[in-house]
Amino acid sequence: MSEHFAAFSFVDRIVEFEPGRRAAGRYTVPPGIAAFPSCLVAEAVGQLAAWVSMEHIAFRGRPVAALATETRFHGDVVPGDVLELDVDIDSCDDEAVAYSGRASVRGSTVIELIHCLGPMLPVADFDAPEALAARLELIRGPGAAAGAFRGVTPPRVVRGAGEKGRSASATLYVPESAPFFADHFPRRPVFPATLLLDSQIALALALAREATHWPAEAKPVPARMTHVKMRAFMPPGATLDMDAELAPTGADTATIRLAARLDGKTAATARLDVVAKAKESA
Repeated sequence: MSEHFAAFSFVDRIVEFEPGRRAAGRYTVPPGIAAFPSCLVAEAVGQLAAWVSMEHIAFRGRPVAALATETRFHGDVVPGDVLELDVDIDSCDDEAVAYSGRASVRGSTVIELIHCLGPMLPVADFDAPEALAARLELIRGPGAAAGAFRGVTPPRVVRGAGEKGRSASATLYVPESAPFFADHFPRRPVFPATLLLDSQIALALALAREATHWPAEAKPVPARMTHVKMRAFMPPGATLDMDAELAPTGADTATIRLAARLDGKTAATARLDVVAKAKESA
């Protein structure tokens, strides 16, 4: 089976479509995969916005991840859930798309993306315009068959030095090959920004669990991510150096500054706000 529109595509069907303005869609998370983290839910929202923006400029360009003012985490998604996706386009032209969006499960919002900006780059550099147009026709019509996604193997991450509960570093090794590269993107394989963010959140939470200011019997969980800036494409085989620095902002809150470097240059930055959540009893 071709990995195109299978290994990293998260919109099965578009049920409402106002050209250049908004859309609503659905994605069924395959029940057989191990997990579907929040960053992939955000990816699904961003992909719906990409379909609206590409259609609006007749597939001359496609947006790439760059800036996200705020992402709010409201709940977890598990395999078998059906995502209800909505996006509102603030502006869109051949230069960039600005949008906000959200994903819900059974009527409850699980994630919100607020004031995102994606620069438009030539579609033909990444994918075949005619293939994208045909895919949009399919998902705006009968929809794509669910269940093609088989999950993503997390990249290898090796924890490095740091000060326990205050700072941490790690090295992320982008795989040389992986199924998602055939979908992201066929003509120019790029490590998805959302997979980098997922690894950064994992590092941040590991650091947060080492901090000692939390209330007893509580664990830190993500509340929101702000100031996300993606500054570089990450090719197959790349090595990324990640850093996290934690600063308590209250008895049950903290902010973690995140950064990733590629070849010594800043590739991504973000801030993650975490809050204490009471541990569930056995």
